[in-house]
Amino acid sequence: MVYSLSGIRLISTPFVYRPAGSTSQGDRKTPNLSLYLKHPSRKIFVQKSSYDSDSPSSTVAASEKVLVPGGMSNGSSSTADQLEVAETVSGDSQILPDIDSIEMEDDSEIEDDDVQTPSGYQEVAGKQDFVSSSTEEKDVTVANVEKSVASYDISMEKDLVRQRSIPSPHTGQRIYEIDPLLRSHREHLDYRYAHYRRMREAIDKYEGGLEVFSRGYEKFGFTSSAAGITYREWAPGAKSAALIGDFNNWNPNADVMTRNEFGVWEIFLPNNADGSPPIPHGSRVKIRMNTPSGIKDSIPAWIKFSVQAPGEIPYNGIYYDPPEEEQYIFKHPRPKKPKSLRIYESHVGMSSTEPIINTYANFRDDVLPRIKRLGYNAVQIMAIQEHSYYASFGYHVTNFFAPSSRFGTPDDLKSLIDRAHELGLLVLMDIVHSHASNNTLDGLNMFDGTDSHYFHSGSRGYHWMWDSRLFNFGHWEVLRFLLSNARWWLEEYKFDGFRFDGVTSMMYTHHGLQVAFSGNYNEYFGFATDVDAVVYLMLVNDLIHGLFPESITVGEDVSGMPTFCIPVQDGGVGFDYRLHMAIADKWIELLKKRDEDWRVGDIVFTLTNRRWLEKCISYAESHDQALVGDKTIAFWLMDKDMYDFMALDRPTTPLIDRGIALHKMIRLVTMALGGEGYLNFMGNEFGHPEWIDFPRGDQHLPDGRIIPGNNNSYDKCRRRFDLFMTSEHHYISRKDEGDRLIIFERGNLVFVFNFHWCNSYSDYRVGCLKPGKYKIVLDSDDPLFGGFSRVDHNAEYFTSEGWYDDRPRSFLVYSPSRTAVVYALTEDVPKPELEGPELEPEPEPEPVES
Repeated sequence: MVYSLSGIRLISTPFVYRPAGSTSQGDRKTPNLSLYLKHPSRKIFVQKSSYDSDSPSSTVAASEKVLVPGGMSNGSSSTADQLEVAETVSGDSQILPDIDSIEMEDDSEIEDDDVQTPSGYQEVAGKQDFVSSSTEEKDVTVANVEKSVASYDISMEKDLVRQRSIPSPHTGQRIYEIDPLLRSHREHLDYRYAHYRRMREAIDKYEGGLEVFSRGYEKFGFTSSAAGITYREWAPGAKSAALIGDFNNWNPNADVMTRNEFGVWEIFLPNNADGSPPIPHGSRVKIRMNTPSGIKDSIPAWIKFSVQAPGEIPYNGIYYDPPEEEQYIFKHPRPKKPKSLRIYESHVGMSSTEPIINTYANFRDDVLPRIKRLGYNAVQIMAIQEHSYYASFGYHVTNFFAPSSRFGTPDDLKSLIDRAHELGLLVLMDIVHSHASNNTLDGLNMFDGTDSHYFHSGSRGYHWMWDSRLFNFGHWEVLRFLLSNARWWLEEYKFDGFRFDGVTSMMYTHHGLQVAFSGNYNEYFGFATDVDAVVYLMLVNDLIHGLFPESITVGEDVSGMPTFCIPVQDGGVGFDYRLHMAIADKWIELLKKRDEDWRVGDIVFTLTNRRWLEKCISYAESHDQALVGDKTIAFWLMDKDMYDFMALDRPTTPLIDRGIALHKMIRLVTMALGGEGYLNFMGNEFGHPEWIDFPRGDQHLPDGRIIPGNNNSYDKCRRRFDLFMTSEHHYISRKDEGDRLIIFERGNLVFVFNFHWCNSYSDYRVGCLKPGKYKIVLDSDDPLFGGFSRVDHNAEYFTSEGWYDDRPRSFLVYSPSRTAVVYALTEDVPKPELEGPELEPEPEPEPVES
């Protein structure tokens, strides 16, 4: 079914990022891609650092003593129009309503001999370059700086962040007060926290602390100074290395690098005689290495931008350093962290109504205003880190520090985020640290010719289901790389936090594969737990919350790991939220059954099954359910009838009527009861009629079989747009399997869900806590939402004193079948004539045929 809307400004001119004038590497004398402009040298006055690089053998394993690398000197660096969406489509068609748019009110010390310092390593904790003022002095400085400006200036953020101190580890014992069941696993948990403390101590001692350690991008990759450009790369397996690119006609003998004893290769390129930089902005660059696997050209691991030129298969690293007049300058401060999150999960490339790859600029101008209008307060963006394989949905990352060039330039992405902040939207990034692409041409795999460079060697370093490589979280340089990566996106691009993908895979050596977690604590604390990975998660949460206190971290964990959302200082892993992944699975399970077989108690249990003090992001469906091979809720409910029977000028079907009703109810009950935050994948708010299928060609298998593709079509890789959760008061008063009703309170709201397929109930008594007058504020049966208008919105509902369903008061309602109605308290004091003695139990209401 093709929707066409009037009154909507469509993305009419596709901007597919294709730099003109590019050539293959074979044409060595052709300069950089024409997108990038030459410019005078940047005036960033940074002295070339005296650098003692890091040991390739400095593996930090949970079962071993900590080996730490030597020090490095502390280098310095210094409106769109609102998108109006019509309520109806041409032909008077119905569209599923956007229920999501409804806004509701809402220390013991570590002994020195625990850490070994190998010969040749420098102890740098005492160097002035690395260690700044004391914590107290830092706090005073930050406070003084913040007080010196009338309003927060985003341009000062970097300086403020570098003056913040990350709290030192505590005892980590409060987890046993929060969850006494953990006491039987104290040995494992105390060992985990001791390992975390040792890592913090080692980082403090040998790197100057997490704040300095997480600025690896100022040491590795390309760094510019007044005198020229320095390039460093950690590649201990390489036998020789040279920097090649457009700037030297790809001559491997022109700029040969030198290796120090710790496997770090380095070269300094002085400015040209006229003062211009030795590598022009936009030049293609790679590192050529002689490795145990042969000669190979690789994109630098810390590259900030990479591009696939038209007609070429491999990507090229791009030296991205635009002149100051072309750099995007952030103008708007970050929004304050909301008490509850309403997250719009999105993908820039597929956000157009046209079958193209959309751009950062178009998303900024056309999609962000829609997200704001729908009532969300955060946008979560997938597929930001560069990934050579588009159909991986961004989860097979090749270049961790580079934003995807398919959608535009790094400055385009900055403009998008700044516009979101202007609209009051937080911007969360779907970050992938759980694994990396298996691609050896463009990514980290076999970077220095060995399989144990950034990853575990052998089978432990390979995820057989995802066909990807697994990081060695016990290695010092891997920690530097990933911690710096998290900080890079927060500091350079002003992201407001992360959804960490695949955390279950990280935390267990079995990666959660073919394991059914039952909730038994023995499943979480044993030899199957990857302590190194859990400690990394503690460190990265420490870093994020210490330097960016308003930032948010959400973990995708299906296992239900205890302590997951408890602060690191208390002994937890440190996430702010857990994705409540069981809810979506429960809805799919129910949608495969008859309505008569649904159990409201089962629904309520799944929605509310979470640990004390553990905040969850609930969702009825995310991008996972929208992929080809699966079904969205709308498709489960209405299937092919969606295409032919949703027009108002022709008869509907019982399947469509049922589907529209349940689609609204499922999303509302998930939002209201499922957690402290809510997430929706773009387009699913109105029941998107299509699945997601990335462009792909036929796949020829080694055994001769062919897996058909889709002729590289973008038709199903787009979104057809043209077609209340913070209250502490939360009480479920009724789960009636006979009547199929769920009734609960949240703050001053009373929710009544009638899941019965044919029975409506008049004079149905609803228990409540607060006295007064209630009125309807949301009704899924409203014609605005494709309903039948069976409830009078002008009616007023006054409470009566007397216990009912364990509530001190109650009022009577009409509850039609397959509806969700929300009643809000409008007056605190009930009318005197309605007050009376305690109510006697009343007979069950008689069902009324719908």
